[in-house]
Amino acid sequence: MGKRLGMITPSSNSVLEPVTSAMLRDVADITAHFSRFRVTEIALDAAALNQFDASVMLPAADLLADAKVDAIAWNGTSASWLGIARDRSLCEAITARTGVPATTSTLACIEAARALGAKRVGVVSPYTDDVQRRIGDVWAEEGIALHADRHLGLRDNFSFGEVAPATIAGMIRAVAAEGADAVVILCTNLDGAALAASLERELDIAVLDSVAVTLWRTLGLAGGDIAALAEWGRIFQTMPVVK
Repeated sequence: MGKRLGMITPSSNSVLEPVTSAMLRDVADITAHFSRFRVTEIALDAAALNQFDASVMLPAADLLADAKVDAIAWNGTSASWLGIARDRSLCEAITARTGVPATTSTLACIEAARALGAKRVGVVSPYTDDVQRRIGDVWAEEGIALHADRHLGLRDNFSFGEVAPATIAGMIRAVAAEGADAVVILCTNLDGAALAASLERELDIAVLDSVAVTLWRTLGLAGGDIAALAEWGRIFQTMPVVK
């Protein structure tokens, strides 16, 4: 039986839809479906934070439920600076409204790091200094002290999707050189999924791309075949814990 995966998508994101679709291209009977809400910048001021209010995100989940999807993901990393409780509450609200199990990119990334037994987690992101510091605080609250990071100091969400894969790869190599045993590409508008498997072989670390890991968790939640995506990195050889 086929599986339909619903993805709540930031409006200015140009990466996650084509990447998710490319990952699923040769996987039989799994399709991804997308619903957008407005997000244009990432910062810590009130206007930027209010973009992620549940009241504007839940209608996107409702529309995905109309397509009878088997699982819904908020395909964005906002809880990494807003606090993990925001994503847990959002998932509960989505399931209460739609009856569909739900997850998020941040929850998936944290679960993936734990599933692989990572001890020294590094992060690469496009974000500004203050957002990156906040990410470190939030992840530490979850018991994951970030070992090292690189970030680009960008605020405009569309611009994240214009970052060259070579730049992302360079950031990953720099974090790995500081001793990280897993590196998270923490943004679903960075084009890093296709880098993961080759960099894992080169650096002998885990590379956890947010778009790929969100698909890993959502597919697991829907009861799909994780192993069908093994070519995309180590995480697809590890089953998520479905609760």
